[in-house]
Amino acid sequence: MSEVLVAGLTFPEAPRWRDGKLWFSDFYSHRVLTVDLSGRLETVVEVPQRPSGLGWRADGTLLVVSMLDRRVLRVDGGKTHLVADLAAVATGPCNDMVVDAAGRAYVGNFGFDRHRGEPERPTCLARVDVDGHVTRVAEDLHFPNGMVITPDGGTLIVAETLAHRLSAFDVAADGTLSNRRLHADLGDCFPDGICLDADGAVWVADARRNRV
Repeated sequence: MSEVLVAGLTFPEAPRWRDGKLWFSDFYSHRVLTVDLSGRLETVVEVPQRPSGLGWRADGTLLVVSMLDRRVLRVDGGKTHLVADLAAVATGPCNDMVVDAAGRAYVGNFGFDRHRGEPERPTCLARVDVDGHVTRVAEDLHFPNGMVITPDGGTLIVAETLAHRLSAFDVAADGTLSNRRLHADLGDCFPDGICLDADGAVWVADARRNRV
């Protein structure tokens, strides 16, 4: 069973539950928003180049992906500040992100510009360290999208939308990814956002059939 919490959005993305509110990006209104269970909507910050993935460092700093200019930003005092420019490694607009306990951000990208009719091609995952240094940590991913890190910090799971699967990696203490493997074959599902529940199960949003 489902119910509508808030309506009138342009393209909500990257929902995260924190501090009694649902935080999310709304692409085409260029805003990061929160909504509480009463439906009260608030603007956190505006991101002119379209916000996408969200995450928090341990000190509570909010990080936001800026899609079209391929950047990771931090939010402070209702304004954004550059953390890292990913244009040198991201071959398409940047999308979702997960932030680990050390404050490192793992960021995906489309791999191509679908709005310009470019052909599909695989791409990388990038890691943004706290100092802003950018490293390619995985290759040959097909539209890497939603990501989660398990509570023990040892495994990163990423939705590959155009490959219809979830892939998993071991996460080393220095943030390196290794031991890539299939986590779940999702058949004809187009996995978009994903999250972990309290039992460690992965919930998957299917972008093709509008189902979870």
